[in-house]
Amino acid sequence: MNLPNKLTLLRVCLIPFFVIFARMSAFWAQGVAVGIYALACVTDALDGHIARSRNLITNFGKFMDPIADKLLVMSAMIVLTAQGRMPDWVCILMLGREFLVSGFRLVAVENGVVIAAGPLGKVKTVFQMISTIALMLLVSPLGADESLFGLPGTIFANVLMYIALVLTVVSGADYIIRNRACIKDM
Repeated sequence: MNLPNKLTLLRVCLIPFFVIFARMSAFWAQGVAVGIYALACVTDALDGHIARSRNLITNFGKFMDPIADKLLVMSAMIVLTAQGRMPDWVCILMLGREFLVSGFRLVAVENGVVIAAGPLGKVKTVFQMISTIALMLLVSPLGADESLFGLPGTIFANVLMYIALVLTVVSGADYIIRNRACIKDM
């Protein structure tokens, strides 16, 4: 197993630790959760860069990297929704897109096609990661009486979340349109 694939698996292994700390109400635990989450997000950028620069792209990586990203971001969104820091309808739309694209990918794999994430999907993932970090830090973190930067911080985090939501919907539609030939015989 090459280094990029190990980093992808590390990202998946970090998720339970992130969730454990994110569910604790102590302010220090929230900081640890953000740190673990940020580290997991960095592994996403790192594994892709290493795979491309060293020509280590594999079918396992093309398949597993987006799943690891989805698991990480979905975990954060579910925790944030449970804590009242993300609206449930935003979480549902984002999760729905991820399940739709994942199902589409599975159908493509059954037809012998492995579809790597496209550029718009990568931008979407970056914005989802940034917005979830902002929501964790800026929207009344657990264990804090108020958000770190008050109302401006909350507004900023919510703007990032809505940008991520728009990118999520648009990239999902783009993904299906670009790859519709994979399921044309259905």
